[in-house]
Amino acid sequence: MNAIEAVLPPFETLRWYLEAGVDECVGEEAVNRFAPAPALAPTAVALETPTRPAPVPPAKPPPSAQTPRPAAPSLAANAKSLDELKAALLALEGCALKTTATQLVFADGNPEAKVMFIGEAPGADEDRIGRPFVGQAGKLLDKMLGSIGLSRDNAYITNLLVWRPPGNRTPTPQEVGLLLPFLERHIELVDPQLVVLLGGTAAQAVLARPEGITKLRGKWFDYATPGLVRPLQALATFHPAYLLRQPAQKREAWRDLLMLRRKLDELGV
Repeated sequence: MNAIEAVLPPFETLRWYLEAGVDECVGEEAVNRFAPAPALAPTAVALETPTRPAPVPPAKPPPSAQTPRPAAPSLAANAKSLDELKAALLALEGCALKTTATQLVFADGNPEAKVMFIGEAPGADEDRIGRPFVGQAGKLLDKMLGSIGLSRDNAYITNLLVWRPPGNRTPTPQEVGLLLPFLERHIELVDPQLVVLLGGTAAQAVLARPEGITKLRGKWFDYATPGLVRPLQALATFHPAYLLRQPAQKREAWRDLLMLRRKLDELGV
């Protein structure tokens, strides 16, 4: 009995506890909260034997890694006809121009002709229609051909690049290097007697020379590849698109055309 219980009657003592906020009963003996807790009895734990995961077989490489695709020179060299060459170009992978151009612009004119004209790349009109030199530059080229007795009936026309570069920009060295084997095979399959290179990009790529068009034009060069039975003669001149921007250079282009006409006369063409 504590001091409160000694002074108050039992019921008054209970009332006092309630008014004081006591709402729980405790045991008869006080609990020492500072005594250490009793040790727990050890519990047996079943240890599982770790299982080793089954080995994962190595992933198979994709088919492209198992079977290397032919490189551009091999694709070009394997073409035995112009149709096969066009199909090889359509199958070519790794050329970003294919994703931005509307369609492949292969060639126009007579593949049996003795003279072959090679430009730089298709423009917007060529990309839309699918034939080389059909825009304003093409109309000027037709007039240039007509001035020396040629037309698309007795001349063959193509480009170094068969897809239009975005915005008609200048082809990059990588694009030229990728597509040059196809142009070389194109020349071999047509097997003309003369080649006319229109513009600096085509002249530098085909002739493998670093000079600009003003130094390359007006001269005959020998052109040979392993697939040609004989060397060809190549003449460089200004691109018709350049002549539209620089009409003063038409005089020099006319001199180049006269050189071509004299060579055709010598060959009896």
